[in-house]
Amino acid sequence: MKAVWYERAGAAPTVLTVGEMPTPDAGSGEVRVRLEASGVNPADVGRRSGNYRAMEFPRVIPNSDGAGIIDQVGEGVTRFAVGDRVWLFNGQRNGRAFGTAAEYITLADYLVTPLPQDVSFAAGATLGIPCMTAWCALFADGPIAGQTVLVTGGAGAVGHYAVQLAKWGGARVIATVSSQVKDAEARLAGADTVVNYRTEDVVSKVMAFTENRGVDRVIDVDFGGNLATTLKLMAMNSTIAVYATNGNRTPTLPVRELMEKCITVRALVLFALPPPLLAAAQADITKWLASGTRAHNIAGQFALSETADAHLAVEKGDKIGTVIVDCAR
Repeated sequence: MKAVWYERAGAAPTVLTVGEMPTPDAGSGEVRVRLEASGVNPADVGRRSGNYRAMEFPRVIPNSDGAGIIDQVGEGVTRFAVGDRVWLFNGQRNGRAFGTAAEYITLADYLVTPLPQDVSFAAGATLGIPCMTAWCALFADGPIAGQTVLVTGGAGAVGHYAVQLAKWGGARVIATVSSQVKDAEARLAGADTVVNYRTEDVVSKVMAFTENRGVDRVIDVDFGGNLATTLKLMAMNSTIAVYATNGNRTPTLPVRELMEKCITVRALVLFALPPPLLAAAQADITKWLASGTRAHNIAGQFALSETADAHLAVEKGDKIGTVIVDCAR
């Protein structure tokens, strides 16, 4: 099969190699997916660059997420059949060397989810980390119906899905953004109100929207960078669900302030979450996809041989949505 790999961490154009590798066979409990699309996430870029953690394997095929068609079923697999359209997550993560920047991938069937006919493979490849993370950040502690949820970075890959899923879950949704273009994206996703944190006072706008009660749950793209602001707009017995903290990776926690409002800080990273929670996310996302038209933001598409360019597009930092690699071209 054609694949892209790296054998040392570093800059994408320097370390990524395009070539031929043996096509894998599905083992017991696994399926093989003929990949049509691969999603590139910031964590994939961070692992390849060496900024995330040390390499765990001598050769890595990057990218966690993807979508395609099952073309081989391993022993004991009963949930899927050859020809099924699917999306997948955690292709390359802790304990797995070979991800989705390739024509084929084999992986455990529980990491694979049916892809509806009306969702393209490119759109399916945006679901993995972004949509699963959004669902887990929203629903890990139970239903959110009737709550007020603040999604920071409401036009980002995770944030855009978080807005849509929160509305589907019955919450009122506030989104923060950094531009007029992103304001429009957050509103299209269903946000009840949108705040431009570069030009508006986030705290005053949020408190006015909530009649000074504050928000019940924050889905936070930058815990450390946002913390001083976030603490001012939390309701009593509320939760901050943290999936990134690039603005300040070692924030000082004001424990007394957290205690006085009984604020829970829920930190999460997708590959480490318990399997029952991930299974619940997959099941709910399937229901959500079936219940209406959904927005899947694709920031750009590249051929498999252009995977280095796809990684550079993510590193640039100005994308709206998920960068996709078309594995079949």
